[in-house]
Amino acid sequence: MTIEIEDLETGIRKIKMSGKSATQSFSLEFLPSIADAIDQALRDVSVKAIILTGEGKFFSAGADINAFAKSIEQGNSPQLIRDLTGILHPLLIRMRQSPTISIAAINGACAGGGLGLALACDFRIGSNDAKMAASYSGMGLSPDGGTTWLLPRLVGVQISRKFFLENLIWSAQQSHDYGAIDELVDADNLISRSCEIARKCSSWGMHSKEATKHLLDVQSVNDFETHLKHERTLIEAAGTTDDFKEGVSAFLEKRKPNFD
Repeated sequence: MTIEIEDLETGIRKIKMSGKSATQSFSLEFLPSIADAIDQALRDVSVKAIILTGEGKFFSAGADINAFAKSIEQGNSPQLIRDLTGILHPLLIRMRQSPTISIAAINGACAGGGLGLALACDFRIGSNDAKMAASYSGMGLSPDGGTTWLLPRLVGVQISRKFFLENLIWSAQQSHDYGAIDELVDADNLISRSCEIARKCSSWGMHSKEATKHLLDVQSVNDFETHLKHERTLIEAAGTTDDFKEGVSAFLEKRKPNFD
């Protein structure tokens, strides 16, 4: 089995890339299964949070280099790249736009498209074995997987420029120091800590989560006036929801809100 799916507790699903799905995630053999597992969780209204993780030394190590070599021999490498990004890129958009909270529990190396998958998550928790690598320059490729959009928003443009153009590999501590990983924990606590964060951050209302994620993604491309109008539209929409009624009632009754 290469994709292991487990409901850790009510509302929290773990998707584990194991075996070759961790070492060759972005191949036509494994990427469709990874995308399907994530999509099933995103569509399931009972799933409030997803924890993505890998196995052993790898979280998600990127492409199948042998498949790249074969595509070069056959003269169809652009089509292979088009097919792979045609699966990965829409998946990343769905993750960013979904109210489902996604957490990358980074147990080992994430590189290439695997880096994009980790960066697209709402949170990144790493063990001391976590590593981040771009790996594109060494292959004669330019970046994909949203990495050049996502990473600068976490660590800044110049740090990202050095990361990509120097083809760096960041250790767990470097990734955390720069802000690409939110928190470092012992390997034994990686999933349990990810669960704690998933439990807390997924407990809010559907509109609150979806709108907050959306507003944070678009804030850097909106001028302030436009963004204020956008916020106003979304908070007005929130005012029509049952979650808003529950939140107000809970506040007045001095209890925790129940948004289920």
